[in-house]
Parts: sequence; structure tokens; C-alpha cells
Amino acid sequence: MSSMRLADVLNPSSTLALRVSVLATLIWAGHAKAEDLVTPAIEGVVAAGTKIELIQDGFNGTEGPLGLPDGSLVFTETPANRITRIAADGSVSAFVEDSNGSNGLGVDAHGDIVSVQRGKPQVGVIYPAEHRKLLADSFEGKPFNQPNDLVVGSKAGIFFTDPGAQPKPGEAAPAPAVYHIDTGGKVQRIATDIARPNGIQLSTDEKTLYIANTAGEYVIAYDVAANGSVGKPRNFAKLKAGLTPTDTGAQSSGADGLAVDAKGRLYVASNAGIEVFDAKGKALGVIALPKKPQNLAFAGQDKKLLYVVGRGAVYKIATQSAGFSGRAK
Repeated sequence: MSSMRLADVLNPSSTLALRVSVLATLIWAGHAKAEDLVTPAIEGVVAAGTKIELIQDGFNGTEGPLGLPDGSLVFTETPANRITRIAADGSVSAFVEDSNGSNGLGVDAHGDIVSVQRGKPQVGVIYPAEHRKLLADSFEGKPFNQPNDLVVGSKAGIFFTDPGAQPKPGEAAPAPAVYHIDTGGKVQRIATDIARPNGIQLSTDEKTLYIANTAGEYVIAYDVAANGSVGKPRNFAKLKAGLTPTDTGAQSSGADGLAVDAKGRLYVASNAGIEVFDAKGKALGVIALPKKPQNLAFAGQDKKLLYVVGRGAVYKIATQSAGFSGRAK
């Protein structure tokens, strides 16, 4: 454990927009290299032709990215039971070993890293080692199924999703839920009406809770009260990814990790790539990637680097907008 704390490949006479569009298509078809990949123009987010840098591929799972104060990024290799760090210079090292299958990560008011954990299903402080502790592992006497992602609010505590493990064909799916742990440690189940709650995020003012529904076409939103309770769900943003069948025959948009920037825009990892929406849910654009993304986070000293993880790979994109500075993620 670390001791730190906290191409042009097409006809140059074509328009840039066309070149980017065709290039994205080639990448999804498997005919372009990762190092050739660039972004389209998304106003205020990324300039056209911004390079999408592959940091490294071949990780054993890629989830839970989190920017640290020194400009580095950590993310979870859940099957490997490890949290990995990428320094500002791109070097990779182990950050936490024996992570109890940590998946989503956040930072609490004390600067400690909190994670949802799948080894023994629970939520707890995972780093630094001397501060490790259990925060919650059950609700009404029943253990959690498979906690997946979380967001740590500055005022209203911790929100996390528990979709349960993907059932095998013919098996009954575990009851999915979204939970809240208040600042006193009390656990509330705040939602049971999302087919497969996955990524979770708060708006910059923490008055709206966003949840990615992997089994649906929309990011769901809830109004959040001061005590962490939520109102009725509403469809916030329709995903361009749509629904496609999975290996099990279920329908999936691939909606997964979420992030917000300083302007309140919402970034969603989906089957289409990184989908960007404004604070009212209007679609602004999509950044396609060679592999389907699973999660994302802003990092770097000025939080103007968007790191995207998925299917064993980690990518880095320089952005025009900074990530929200009010919390680690």
C-alpha cells in the first residue's frame, strides 16, 4: 500500500466533423487504433480533435475512478481485490491491496477514502489502513446483495446503489435498491423502483440525485431533502445508447458511472461512450471509445482531465471544463 494520502487517418479535405464521425465508426468496428482516437466538439466540454489517450490496458477489472488532491487518480480492480493508482506522469502502482472487493469510491469529510465493497458486502472506510472501519453492511437485519457505486455528499451523507449480482438464466434476480447512510450512521432504503441501479451522483448543489439505470433508456433523477430522503423519480436524460440485448437476453443501455463538472453538466458512461448532458438533461454530445466505458472521474490538479475506465482499459481526455471542486467526485 502506498503511504500517501490523501491522425489524421482520413482525407484531410473532408470536414473535421465528418472525419471525427467516420473515425468513431471505424473504432467501434475495430478498424482504428486507440492512439488514433479523438473527440468530437462538445461546446464547453472538449474541443474537436482532442486526443483520447490510452493510459494502459489489461487491468483486472476497471471501476471506481477517483481523483486525489495531488492530481493522481485511483481506481478499483475489483476481481483482483486491489485499488490501483495512476500518477500525474502516467506511472501505475498498487495503492491498496486487500480491498475487500472495493468497487465505487468516494472521499468523506475527513479526507478518508470510502468504498462500496463486494467481498463481504458492505460500505466502509478503506484508506488509510489505520482508519478502516465498517459503516454499514445490512438493512433491517438483511445483508446487502452486491453494493456497486456511491457518492459521498458534503452534507447529506452517503448514497449508494445495490443492484445485486447479475442473475444467471432461469434464476430470480435479487431485489435492487438504492440506500442512504446519514451522518449519524442510520441506513435508509430510498428507492426500489429502478430495474438495475448502477452509477450514482449528486448535482453540484446536492439537491438532485442522479442514478444510471443499466436496464433502462434514461438517467433517473430524484429531488433530495436536507435529511437525505428523496422525492418521486423522474426521467432526467434519455440515453443515445438505447437498449440492446445482453448475453443473458436482458436489455441494457450500459448506463454505468456518472460524473459532474463545474457547470453542472452530467457525464454518463453508456454503450454509446461518454454521453454528456447539461444541467437540465439536454444532450450535448457523445465521446466514443474503443471499449465500452464503465466509469469516469475528473482528476488532475485543476480537475481538467477526464479519466474513463472500462473493460480493463484506462483512458485520459483533456477537457475545457473542470470537474466539480465541491467534492472529490
